[in-house]
This record gives sequence, structure tokens and C-alpha cells, in this order.
Amino acid sequence: MKLSFSTLGCPRWSWKDVITTAKDLNFDGIEIRGLGDEMYAPKIPEFAPQNLAETQADLAAMALSIPILTSGAVLADKDRAQASFVEACAYIDLASSMGVPYVRVMGTGEPQITLGDLRLAAGLYSQLCEYAEPLGVIPLIETNGDLSSSAAMRSLIRRAGSKNCGVLWDVHHTVRFGGESPVETIANIGNFIKHVHVKDSVTAGSKLEYRMMGYGDIPIADTLIMLKALRYEGFVSLEWVKRWNPDLQEPGIVFAHYKSYMDTLLNNAL
Repeated sequence: MKLSFSTLGCPRWSWKDVITTAKDLNFDGIEIRGLGDEMYAPKIPEFAPQNLAETQADLAAMALSIPILTSGAVLADKDRAQASFVEACAYIDLASSMGVPYVRVMGTGEPQITLGDLRLAAGLYSQLCEYAEPLGVIPLIETNGDLSSSAAMRSLIRRAGSKNCGVLWDVHHTVRFGGESPVETIANIGNFIKHVHVKDSVTAGSKLEYRMMGYGDIPIADTLIMLKALRYEGFVSLEWVKRWNPDLQEPGIVFAHYKSYMDTLLNNAL
């Protein structure tokens, strides 16, 4: 398994800050979810056609890759679905030009169980999968909202009916909001998992409090054991949601802790 962090966790960093920190901490990759004030990846200056060769050369020199472009596209919200489809196609085009294998899309944009039109989502997702296939990209649909239920996700994937498909497993969502163990999630959608998000938290009454890895009660070790049994060789990416929660700890501290904690689990506990 390989380790990355999402740029969602370092909203004030420059691109140089991002890649230098990733290299210094010996990460394998960087997940792109905004940079500075720009959330829309096709408008990030470093990914513009005239700058892309230099950006890719910098990544190669640091032995880093970008496993996924994380879009904000939501396919199960009828009011946003058309614009989201256009956004997802733009992300797929960019990913293809960058040699990035995956693009993230969602059902609804909320992590907790949120009713959405999953029939609409399945149809749009199927179209995205077919659009992306000749471009060498796979759209991954994330376990959030109603799709924090892995049974609902399995049903959507089957309804979409495309071979060019996959799941982004957000472990926090399926555990905290779907009420599932990693065993249950793997049983339902294990064959579709191509990228993994992790974060840790505790609940205090009805309030959710994010914690650095290992200081909450999300079963991270069990998750890694199940992924190893699945022979998963993709990325396990820290999604530290500091962009949405500015009071969370600073990314330099959190990313270093995450890398150390995960290395210990992967090298010793497993």
C-alpha cells in the first residue's frame, strides 16, 4: 500500500510547499483537492497546459505521483447534476492529460446519510465511466451520503453497469455514518475499491470531533488488515478536512504524524 495526503488538509500552502513536504516526509503521492484559493483543479496554474510538463518533471524528480483528482461533482442531486457532470468531464480530461488514473465523484456532497436520487446518479455515473474509458481514466464514486452504505453502493455500481468503474472507500464515512465494520464494507464492495480515504474522530454526544490518526476510534488497523487480505496495492490517503474546519491542527504536524503512524502499522502490526 502507498500513502498520500489530500491538499484539502493544507489550504494555505503553495504548490512548492505541498510537493516539498510530501518529499521530505517520504510520501508516495499527493491527492489534489484544491490549491490555495482555487478549488477547481482545471484552473490551478501548475496544471495549465503551458506549465504541466514542468509540474510533472518536478513530481518525477521527487518520486511523487498524483493518484487522483478529487472533484466536487455530485450526481445524485438533481439541481446540481448537470453542472456536476460537466465538471466531472473537465476533471477527466485533465486527468487524462496528466496521466492521473482516477477522478473522484460523489452521490451527494454530504458525508452523513443524505437522501439523493441514486437512479439519476447511476445513469450519470455510467455515462461518465463510458466517457472516461478511452481517455484512460476511471471515475471513482465515493462512499458518502446514502452511499456510506456499502450495500447501496454495490447496488448503484451494478445499476450503472460499466466495467470502467470503481469506488473511493472513505472509511470514516462507512464506519461513522454507515455504521459498518471494515469487514462488512469489504464484503460488499471490496472488488471495486481503487482508492481509500482515512481520517479519525470521536463523537461527544451528537458532536463529531476530528482527531489525529490513532487518537479517535475509527478502526484503522482493522481496515489495513482487510485491505492487505484483499491484496490492495493502491493509495491510502489522509483527508484532513482543515479547509472546512480551520481550527484543526496544522497540516505539517498532522501529515508527519500520519506518515509515522501508518508506517508503524504497515511495517510492524501487519
